[in-house]
Amino acid sequence: MNITNKTILVTGGGSGIGYATAKYLSEKGNKVIISGRNAEKIEKAGKELGLDYIACDVTDAVAVNSLVNRMESKYADLSVLINNAGVANLYKLGEGAGAFEKSKQEFETNYFGPVRLTEALLPLLKKQPEAAIVNITSNVSFHPLVVLPTYSDTKAALHSHTVALRLTLSKETNIKLFEVMPSLINTDATKEMGGEQHGLPPLVVAEDIFKGIEEDRFEIYVGETGRQWADYFANPVAAVENFNHGLF
Repeated sequence: MNITNKTILVTGGGSGIGYATAKYLSEKGNKVIISGRNAEKIEKAGKELGLDYIACDVTDAVAVNSLVNRMESKYADLSVLINNAGVANLYKLGEGAGAFEKSKQEFETNYFGPVRLTEALLPLLKKQPEAAIVNITSNVSFHPLVVLPTYSDTKAALHSHTVALRLTLSKETNIKLFEVMPSLINTDATKEMGGEQHGLPPLVVAEDIFKGIEEDRFEIYVGETGRQWADYFANPVAAVENFNHGLF
């Protein structure tokens, strides 16, 4: 799929992967709009990048509806949606862990958010000559990390949803559905888990998204994810234990 001269919406565009992806795709000749729940942060990012920006919390139905109305009225040529907004809680399951509240917060943003926004924007995307949805999941979508247990749950759910929606849309529309599975990336959100020391720069994800879409690779593995995927399907038990070595 051609990924130039497109109008693209990137959620969670105020920092990290979203910021880097918005910047990279803009430099490739696309009109990029970024959104984020923190109004000051997304305004700052928009001004730094010279991009249009919209404050929107993807867990808020009213805010999402407003965002969709704005896209329909001002960006009717929207052809690419990148669902990147996400939150994660670093902890371990067990007595007193607060897993219910943590998972509820994570699912609202990481799963229900993109599910709702995607469905709401499908009518607009269907109008374009070619269109794409890009869901950012993770290497934990196929094997959980015990210190990101319910975050892993959300990404596994989004992976499953992505596969089902891809098959459905392939029969009914010209919308292509891509899934991006990064390994550890150096962002503000990964500092507590060694992102600064061991993570890849967010630009790597942006570059792989661009290449993956161009090459119609519907599952885009970033960093160590491709090797981890192969290891998991060769021996799931050993792969999960190796992935969590020293953490349990």
